Amino acid sequence: MTARFFRLLVCQLLLVFACASAQAAEGIEITRAGIEASDDGYRLAANYSFELPSGLEQAVMHGIPLHFTTEIELTRPRWWWTDDKAVSKRRTVRLHYDLLTRQYTVQVISGPQQSGGLQQSYQTLDEALLSIRRPSRWLIASRGELKPGEVYNVTLRMFMDRDYLQKPLQVDAFNNSDLRLASHKKTFTYRAE
Repeated sequence: MTARFFRLLVCQLLLVFACASAQAAEGIEITRAGIEASDDGYRLAANYSFELPSGLEQAVMHGIPLHFTTEIELTRPRWWWTDDKAVSKRRTVRLHYDLLTRQYTVQVISGPQQSGGLQQSYQTLDEALLSIRRPSRWLIASRGELKPGEVYNVTLRMFMDRDYLQKPLQVDAFNNSDLRLASHKKTFTYRAE
């Protein structure tokens, strides 16, 4: 009886550790987030921490592009009505491996059907991922969009955008946990300068 109890206890502990390590391996963590005022407006300064699961790494190595979208929203609380949405922006970064040149390309794109924007090539996957984890300061609002002295609630999140995947992979995304790489929403307040 006690041997069976201990086997059951060991199995439960292994299951707990497996779930905890799987949860730690999955997801994107927002390690730093802030807004900085500049001459041309307000910029998002954020760093992310994540590793690609082996399934996604293999997909990239076979030439399937991955898209990472960052969403930010600034709202101003109002006691008499719903919050005033001051800024709502999305920025998508495309990670692609070119099989001919054997280089990784990271490109900032503006919409699902549009390409263009900033593009940089890298020799290794780690270098390419580093540029996604520590992106350049992104202009989220021009000088006149925020009222100086007002306090804004900021909500930020980053996720692998499955809408950009090829259709067969979009269907598989519901069952494949590798294709659900995302961060929790990070919220903080910002007083406009």
